[in-house]
Amino acid sequence: MSEELQRTPLYDLHGELGGKFVSFGGWEMPVQYSGVTAEHLATRTGVGLFDVSHMGEIFVRGADALAYLQQLTPNDVSKLAVGRAQYSLLTMENGGAVDDIIIYRTAEREYLVCVNAANIEKDYRWMTQHVQGAVTVTNESPMWAQIAVQGPKALSLLERLYGVPPGSWDLGSFPSFSFRELPIPGLSSRTIFARTGYTGEDGGEIFIESSAGAALFRKLLTLGAENGATPCGLGARDTLRLEAALPLYGHELSADRNILEANLGWVVKFDKGEFLGREYLLHSKEHGLKEKLVGLRLLEPGIAREECGVFSRDGHPLGETTSGTKTPTVNQSIALAYILREAAQVGDEVLVEVRGRRILAQIVKLPFYKRTVL
Repeated sequence: MSEELQRTPLYDLHGELGGKFVSFGGWEMPVQYSGVTAEHLATRTGVGLFDVSHMGEIFVRGADALAYLQQLTPNDVSKLAVGRAQYSLLTMENGGAVDDIIIYRTAEREYLVCVNAANIEKDYRWMTQHVQGAVTVTNESPMWAQIAVQGPKALSLLERLYGVPPGSWDLGSFPSFSFRELPIPGLSSRTIFARTGYTGEDGGEIFIESSAGAALFRKLLTLGAENGATPCGLGARDTLRLEAALPLYGHELSADRNILEANLGWVVKFDKGEFLGREYLLHSKEHGLKEKLVGLRLLEPGIAREECGVFSRDGHPLGETTSGTKTPTVNQSIALAYILREAAQVGDEVLVEVRGRRILAQIVKLPFYKRTVL
């Protein structure tokens, strides 16, 4: 029996815009419109528009909401004021991840947890199984659409969309990982606009009621025409996040992978108190981690996808790749890989096995690409 794929509220619009669809995490999503390279470069130089309505929205409410999220996640949720967000994970006792998430504090006793599309049901089950105290956990994903507006000209477009003075939303007045609930002129819907994204560029993500999602996307295309606003699919989303070395669940993160090996120690606040996986993570930190996530730049022709073996120059196995391709901005074949920590020195050369041939690569500093902040 073939899989019955879910569709976002923008499905028909994607068809009108010439989107080419693929199956992704149980969803029928556009992989590209004009082409992955063109969409990638449009986001790096102008404005890329992404339908990310397949992402999940789970609300946590109640007097004990803070204590509950503190127990489920390694980051310190108590640091969040209303209107601020933080990157975090749902952790397991073995130090692995149920998922990586963003938590938004939407009210004194209310939090929005944004989860990955393929993990919505799994995350919701995990969260409900661990409820303690005066807490309600509600999966409101079908009620929301989400549009990402990314690129160096994204803020100019967003200011026009919301009708605020040009230049008023710089990082000083509207910092990264903050958000505001503001009405969009001409659209009757609750919206949350957050300075977050998954491309390594400036911009933001708009949560809006599902019924208004397609209208919002059309409005952004119209308003952004002069800035070259371009609809972008999952292909460009993946190459952009790879250049920025942002992890993808199922590749760099999993239930069996210690999150400290994924360079996510900055998310883990041991001094905040107990949380799932704390003892294991603390023990592994104190007694040594086995592997480390590194960046590789291929020095010979070839493209390393996931699960390519990585070896020392004399042939000893070191690990394997988790993601990789040739990306448009860096214009080189790059990859992320887990390898033995003692071999993970920036500048060292290794061999990557691509289609039965071992080719030369160099360990490089991450991220591969970092935008210039003026």
